Amino acid sequence: MAGEITETGELYSPYVGLVYMFNLIVGTGALTMPKAFATAGWLVSLVLLVFLGFMSFVTTTFVMEAMAAANAQLRWKRMENHQEEEDDDSSTASDSDVLVQDSYERAEKRPILSVLGVNLFYFCIIIYLYGDLAIYAAAVPFSLMQVTCTAGNDSCGVEADTRYNDTDLCWGPLRRVDAYRIYLAVFTLLLGPFTFFDVQKTKYLQILTSLMRWIAFAIMIVLALVRIGYGHAEGHPPLADFSGVRNLFGVCVYSFMCQHSLPSLITPVSSKRHLTRLVLLDYVLILAFYGLLSFTAIFCFRGDSLMDMYTLNFARCDVVGLATVRFFLGLFPVFTISTNFPIIAVTLRNNWKTLFHREGGMYPWVVDRVVFPTITLVPPVLVAFCTHDLESLVGITGAYAGTGIQYIIPAFLVYLCRKDTQLAFGYGTVNKHRSPFRHTFWVGFVLLWAFSCFFFVTANIVLSETKV
Repeated sequence: MAGEITETGELYSPYVGLVYMFNLIVGTGALTMPKAFATAGWLVSLVLLVFLGFMSFVTTTFVMEAMAAANAQLRWKRMENHQEEEDDDSSTASDSDVLVQDSYERAEKRPILSVLGVNLFYFCIIIYLYGDLAIYAAAVPFSLMQVTCTAGNDSCGVEADTRYNDTDLCWGPLRRVDAYRIYLAVFTLLLGPFTFFDVQKTKYLQILTSLMRWIAFAIMIVLALVRIGYGHAEGHPPLADFSGVRNLFGVCVYSFMCQHSLPSLITPVSSKRHLTRLVLLDYVLILAFYGLLSFTAIFCFRGDSLMDMYTLNFARCDVVGLATVRFFLGLFPVFTISTNFPIIAVTLRNNWKTLFHREGGMYPWVVDRVVFPTITLVPPVLVAFCTHDLESLVGITGAYAGTGIQYIIPAFLVYLCRKDTQLAFGYGTVNKHRSPFRHTFWVGFVLLWAFSCFFFVTANIVLSETKV
């Protein structure tokens, strides 16, 4: 497929690629999903989760088809150049060869996406990455505040409830919000400087964070099941509460995000023959995992006691007796998110550079090394300084930037790519990796769904603010 577009690096089997995709999709969004489920009701949440998972799978196949078509054109170009070298002394060509060559040249000169389309893509990815950084910048200080602040309860120094205000005391005269902002300042001072340099995630760091993630998820699911089994379940979730659908939508879209990373994920897969089936299997497993995590959570804990970061519900003595496990789960987001923050920051900085770059131009040192890193780091830290409402941050990021990346861009990309392929290779050409949803109806349906969601979420936010 896209083996010619990006550097493949070390190849891996399709099943290893399946694991990598699972790890890519299941991240921070999963930790905010239980509260979103409890707020919207279990039946509405289940239906929306399955439907949004299906829509994400559709657009994933769109991106895979576009990658395959782009790779085919690159291979055609390479074969053409090779043929020109062999036929350098020959001046004859058949009429059909001339027609194919003319069609290909027209397709090659016409970009698949217009300048507007490219700018739309960068706008969506930049907003999404800003949202990512704001979520990360808020999640780490929030977790540290929840774990270390005491409020005169018997929870071993760990919060046993969510009914505390930011103005409540934490240590001595310091309020909880003061502790949060101190942790945010320390987090920024420690990890912010990485934005000014180049950094990449090593394979061993990826293995370590993945291992910690799955240990944490397994412990939470088992502990919730044990509490339910012993009759200590507190949750009585409603069937449906449409007031919570807005945040649930954003959280679910955010939790199925992978389209922006597919080229680097799929390119190294050694055999792509049954790739679509494996991706479908991945989505089924992810749906099952999200369902298991969220349903055990909403029946184990009361809806009003579920925290934005689900791990913090287990940082309590009445839930987990072993101090080591309590603090591991309570501080789990700190370890994993802290390793991802510099990577996301550098990615965002590089996208800013690419957006404004002009061919043959060079940025002045101050712009390259100071301005771009600064505009990358400051906005998300300011957002985190103003709020630590993780559910809303995830919901807004998913509902707006996520809608663009997951729905709008893949739909336009595959539609224009199909037209470009027909222009380059003729109308009878069949893409071996084409999406099962090949009819134009699906492109229109995805776009209609995306714009409907955009207007629904916006109207919901406006009405909520009006009521307040």
